[in-house]
Amino acid sequence: MRAKPPDPKEQAKRAALNALKRARRAAEKTGVELSEWEGEFLTSVAQRVETYGRAFADPEKGARGQALSGNQAIKLKEIARKAKGEAKPMKRGKGFGRRERPRAEPESDEG
Repeated sequence: MRAKPPDPKEQAKRAALNALKRARRAAEKTGVELSEWEGEFLTSVAQRVETYGRAFADPEKGARGQALSGNQAIKLKEIARKAKGEAKPMKRGKGFGRRERPRAEPESDEG
């Protein structure tokens, strides 16, 4: 008998739950204090993934077979990096301001 091919939705669900557990365990192991928001984020996302199989309702926010939306995945990676002690401050862009043009050197009429 052949085994059934794995269900991609179930695989995504398990992968997301494992990543959430890993981030929480890493924070506990290293003694890093997660903010109240980060702890609540990990808990609520895990509950939604267990209940619904994915943590977002709008299909435009993530790929079909994924359990986390794009922004949730990014935030989870940031929390995992913080838990490992690799957190770097978020780099902010310079916005939409004008770019500085290189100034042309004035030509001198020497001699």
